[in-house]
Amino acid sequence: MDAIVNKRIKQVIKGDQSAFAEIVEIYKDKVFQICFRMLGNRHEAEDISQEAFIRAYVNIETFNQNRKFSTWLYRIATNLCIDRIRKKKPDYYLDAEVSGTEGLTMYSQVAADVQLPEDKVEEMELQESIQFEISKLPDKYRSVIVLKYIEELSLQEISEILDLPLGTVKTRIHRGREALRKQLRTM
Repeated sequence: MDAIVNKRIKQVIKGDQSAFAEIVEIYKDKVFQICFRMLGNRHEAEDISQEAFIRAYVNIETFNQNRKFSTWLYRIATNLCIDRIRKKKPDYYLDAEVSGTEGLTMYSQVAADVQLPEDKVEEMELQESIQFEISKLPDKYRSVIVLKYIEELSLQEISEILDLPLGTVKTRIHRGREALRKQLRTM
C-alpha cells in the first residue's frame, strides 16, 4: 500500500491532480473516523476531513517519503481537530432540557428514520455516553485515547502522529484512561 501511495505522491508532485484523488479514496474513511471520534459531530468531521486533505495536497512537497504517508495525514487531521476543539465552545446538548417544558429534551426534536430494537438503542446510548465522556477529556488525553482505543493505532504510530516521545504517549494514555474511568464511574 505504501508503495502505491508513494508512487501517487510522486505523480501529484509532477502535477497529476487525479493521482491525489486515488490517495483521498484510500484514506477518506479512516481520516473521517478519526475526526468524528475526536469531534463527535458528523458535519464538523466532514469539514475537517476535507480540510486535512486540502492541507496535505497543498503541502505534499514537504512530505518526507521515507515516512508513512498515513501517519503524516493523520497528524494533519488530528491537529485540525484539536484546533477546532480549542476554538469551539459547546452551543447546546441534545440531552439538555428544553426551556418551558417538563423533562422534554432536544432528542425529541430529532427525526428518527426507523425504530430500533431495544438492545440496539441501549448500545447506542452507551456509545454516545462514552463518546460524550471522551469529549470532556482535556485535548492531550482525548487525542491519544481516540487514536489508541477507537482507531486502534499502535503507540509508535500515535507518537509519530502527535509528534510526541513514546514515553509521553504512554503516560497520556494511562492518565487519560484513569480520567475516563473516573468520569464513567459517575454515570
